[in-house]
Amino acid sequence: MSSAPILLMGGSGAIGRWTTRFLRAAHPGLPLLIGGRNLTKAQEAAARIDNAEGVALELAAADLGLGGRPVSAVAVLFSDESLAGLRFAQASGVPHLSISSGIYEIAPEIAAFMHKPHTAPLVLGYEWLVGATTVPTLEFAKAFSRVDDIAIGALVDEQDTGGPAVAEDFERLNRTLPAALTRREGRYIWRAGQDAKATFHAVDGTRMEASGFSSIDVVGLATATGAANVQFNIATGVSSSRRRGEPMSTEIVIELAGQDHAGLALRTRHAIVHREGSAPLTGLGVAMILERLLGLDGHPATPTGLYFPYQLLHPTAYFTRLEQIGGEILTLGAR
Repeated sequence: MSSAPILLMGGSGAIGRWTTRFLRAAHPGLPLLIGGRNLTKAQEAAARIDNAEGVALELAAADLGLGGRPVSAVAVLFSDESLAGLRFAQASGVPHLSISSGIYEIAPEIAAFMHKPHTAPLVLGYEWLVGATTVPTLEFAKAFSRVDDIAIGALVDEQDTGGPAVAEDFERLNRTLPAALTRREGRYIWRAGQDAKATFHAVDGTRMEASGFSSIDVVGLATATGAANVQFNIATGVSSSRRRGEPMSTEIVIELAGQDHAGLALRTRHAIVHREGSAPLTGLGVAMILERLLGLDGHPATPTGLYFPYQLLHPTAYFTRLEQIGGEILTLGAR
């Protein structure tokens, strides 16, 4: 494995702080470059962790202003409209992970991969909280011989800001894509207007008013399971923990329906919860994907290819780390 540092573009933000925390805990000697447009912020973030350096990034420069300095991987933690990080990663022949693009924005990245498919791995890390939805859903789906329906309900506590970059992503996605990509009766459709309105029940049973959200989870889960109906809905409000008088949390409610392995009807309902909000789960996904790309987990480095996060995250390892960082997997009663 290369001894060159991992470059975290936007690493001084909330997601970057959680990512570096998890990487440093698992790999104390791993060198990190905390890159940002504001050198002072990047250096302040780097100063909080060992073996890290803050650097200023020049997105218009082919070498990002790094002066030819080698890196082992590039993780982009903000919306990189110019694909500066991807161009640099491909020119350097190193893995690339980006987490902020919407489902309608991935065409440039796919085109870049298609023109240079043998350069290095490229991960479309736009799943909700970077694997926290898809990895558990696909594990729960193993109880089924046939999955017919998948309904994901993400509850974002109104106190869970996630940092300026996350807020900017939400604002951009809601402004540019009001319709929600959905799989219905085997066809991909766009829900809009009244059709995009939905409800789901939070962990504590509270009925939440929600709206459809175009998450890449929809196409990944539909393809992986063959489910004819897949929808992703998002609600902003008071989380179940805060209704109990506790601090806020983030919730992902996962409902599956189909047949079990005996051919009988089966419905399941689970939830993924973290008491510190969405950023820790996102940071965990980023950290574990970087580990898998570079072979830091003790297995061979990931070969060149185009990947969803769930294709790289082993469920047993993911659930172990999820529990270690305070995440919970809950089995809920049917609704």
